[in-house]
Amino acid sequence: MWITTAILALCATGIALFLSSTSKLEVPTLPETNWGSNKNEKASTEIRPFKINVSPTVLDDLKYRLAHRRSYTEPLENAAWTYGISSKFLNTILDYWKDKYNWSERQALLNKYPQYITNIQGLDIHFYHIKPTNLPKDKNLKVLPLLLLHGWPGSIVEFQKIIPMLTTPRPNQSFVFEVIAPSLPGYGFSEGAVRPGMASAQISVILKNLMQRVGFKRFYVQGGDWGSVVAANMAALFPEKVRGLHLNMCNSMTLSNFIWLGIGTYFPSLIGVHENYSLFLPISKHISLLLNEFGYFHIQATKPDTLGVALTASPDGLAAYILEKFVASTYSTFKESNNDNMVGKFTFNELLDNLMIYWITNSSTTSIRLYAENLSSTYRALKIEQLPVEVPTGCAIFPKEIFSQPQSLLRNRYPNIIHYNIMPRGGHFAAFEEPTLLADDIFSFIKKIQEL
Repeated sequence: MWITTAILALCATGIALFLSSTSKLEVPTLPETNWGSNKNEKASTEIRPFKINVSPTVLDDLKYRLAHRRSYTEPLENAAWTYGISSKFLNTILDYWKDKYNWSERQALLNKYPQYITNIQGLDIHFYHIKPTNLPKDKNLKVLPLLLLHGWPGSIVEFQKIIPMLTTPRPNQSFVFEVIAPSLPGYGFSEGAVRPGMASAQISVILKNLMQRVGFKRFYVQGGDWGSVVAANMAALFPEKVRGLHLNMCNSMTLSNFIWLGIGTYFPSLIGVHENYSLFLPISKHISLLLNEFGYFHIQATKPDTLGVALTASPDGLAAYILEKFVASTYSTFKESNNDNMVGKFTFNELLDNLMIYWITNSSTTSIRLYAENLSSTYRALKIEQLPVEVPTGCAIFPKEIFSQPQSLLRNRYPNIIHYNIMPRGGHFAAFEEPTLLADDIFSFIKKIQEL
């Protein structure tokens, strides 16, 4: 039996080596497409101050919809969240949204940091721009530009707690950050494209141009979820612009890596997994995840506009769809829990702040179109996600992340990993869940680059 297993392992190893030894890909030059409706007009390069200011009419309409929602089917006995979101939990948070959530207070909180809008490639792009304050006069601190990127179903709300941690000087560090945190194009207060083709690499072009617009020729980038994909593509396409890349969702989604995960399931030492086996393996865990939790990915990648209609029409539908993703990506045992008050690391106010960004900007459809653009045959033919990232890279591996890979496999795409840290706790929404851990890791990573 062991001989058969060994032969299979050797065959699989050979296949993996063959698949991973492809010729070096050429870095394409992506056009700076005008994605806006005024395609033939030259837009202003002005950077305009911005404040969130929602009309009372929008708020009254939202409250009316919440008050007149239909009743939901009761969950099956002892089913917990195995069929999706618990309608008991949903009713609890929707009642809070209707009766106790104070938007005027939350809007003031979201307006705490300076915000701006500027037109890049035909689209109005919204961003926070926070400079450090109270810099000590007796210490020659470097101020380093850091681009922070969110994903779906998140928003700039995710960064509210981590921003002051990054922009406040630390006694043991010789640098501090100047943070630029945009809403991705199509998300929140940033406009979405009016024509097909704006995938993650095209977004990286837009955000590279945003950084140049605000005055930075070179900068650091940090991202999670789609933000990690956009950030990695930016580093691959514009290595002369990116000083360092920090991700809290480091992945290299190649066929050879999945074959190696299969081999590593039985021979973990071959892929450098001597500890933390359960964090990366067995491969059946990843297959189970794909089958059970990625149905949303397929519909968003194929029929985003159909789904967008439902999310646009109903605040309770939007809440059910997005909150289920937050719980699934944060709590590994949520399906078996009958706790109908699952808040944990997020307060109701924080979860609803994020929902409000999608609701008041009507950006459900434009945000989820990113899945369809990234999975289109035209975009996949560019092989952007296979380009090597040569810039110094740091990976923060949070144990409850939806999918994690060992460092040996990540080097297929990130050959210059100088920082790989398995975190003590936390999941997919790292900046939102564990801002202190993430901020500490960003400082540690960039300190290594500064020392180099």
